[in-house]
Amino acid sequence: MIIEIKVPSPGESITEVEIANWLVSDGDFVEKDQEICEIDSDKATLTVSADESGVIKLIKDAETTIQVGEIICTIDSSIKTSGTKKQIQDDQDEVVNQDKNDLELTEKKIEIISSPAATKIIRENNIDISLIDATGKGGRITKQDLVNRRIAMGSSESSRTETRTRLSTLRRRLSSRLVSVKNETAMLTTFNEVDMSSIIELREKYKDKFLKKHDCKLGFMSFFAKSVQLSLKEFPNVNSMIDGEDLVKFNFIDISIAVSSPKGLMVPVLRNVNEIKFFEIEKQIKVLADKARNGKISLDEMIGGTFTITNGGVFGSMLSTPIINPPQSAILGMHNIVERPVVKKGKIEIAPIMYIALSYDHRIIDGKDSVGFLVNVKDGLENPESILLNNKVIENLGL
Repeated sequence: MIIEIKVPSPGESITEVEIANWLVSDGDFVEKDQEICEIDSDKATLTVSADESGVIKLIKDAETTIQVGEIICTIDSSIKTSGTKKQIQDDQDEVVNQDKNDLELTEKKIEIISSPAATKIIRENNIDISLIDATGKGGRITKQDLVNRRIAMGSSESSRTETRTRLSTLRRRLSSRLVSVKNETAMLTTFNEVDMSSIIELREKYKDKFLKKHDCKLGFMSFFAKSVQLSLKEFPNVNSMIDGEDLVKFNFIDISIAVSSPKGLMVPVLRNVNEIKFFEIEKQIKVLADKARNGKISLDEMIGGTFTITNGGVFGSMLSTPIINPPQSAILGMHNIVERPVVKKGKIEIAPIMYIALSYDHRIIDGKDSVGFLVNVKDGLENPESILLNNKVIENLGL
């Protein structure tokens, strides 16, 4: 029986996808529910699994854009597992034996036509001997022949190469969105600095208890998410967007957390931050980040978001101007923490300082709101116990 495998729909608004790569080869035997390929949409990467066991026939090539619902392969379920696997194993054994024989013949050939010193260099560097001009007695390759070949080639052949690969659908869509932001918004960025001493001391004090109780580390992102949530309540224009000729203000707070993954930048959404407790924020951030990095994030978990936080500090960034995540109107950029000289009560002290940046759409967020918002975020981060945890540290940390 021939089973047709069609492209599933990643979401209601998505009509086409791209086969990122096949996880099996044409003619392979596949088991039922085995993952056979990855498909890219402009939102996420998903896997397609085999509906039945059998021999697979690939119809669509990798890196091909296709419509949702199209047939990408067929599976012949009438072919039995045992016979096919035995045939595959026999073929593999034959290839291994042939490769072994070819290697033995190649080794003997190298020893015959090259000097002992040259033979060692050829083996260690996997050199194609057909490209070497032999000058030794009887046409043998000498060590000097290899040196001359290297001088003639210089470093050009080994270093002046290039690799060309097709951008994934996710990366192409991201590129398009980022360019559109620059062209379609009046984006500005304002900066400030945060003394992270209080947060670092608080984390050091409670990190072991927090890890033991919640099975996750007490990170920096939960403090930033909470401070942003409180600041968005004070400055609602920052928690809004333009839709045509309308200004849409959200009465809820969904924060997108930018996560770097093998597939590119993803922004899973932390829902209803204004309604969940502090320790739940940290736990949910960990779950979403792990899903994004492991390719397990769903489309629903990345849709929406009213504000975004991105952390370039994990890569060592000192300062940047983050690009707005459309259709949102603002994004907060975190950076690395560096000990810097600061003035406190008229004295110079060393403190762990982080520069923070707010990029915003000046069409709906003016200077007063943007600067006020960032100062509010700064105040929360520098006073975590009184502002972010409302003087109820144990309760809000869930300890």
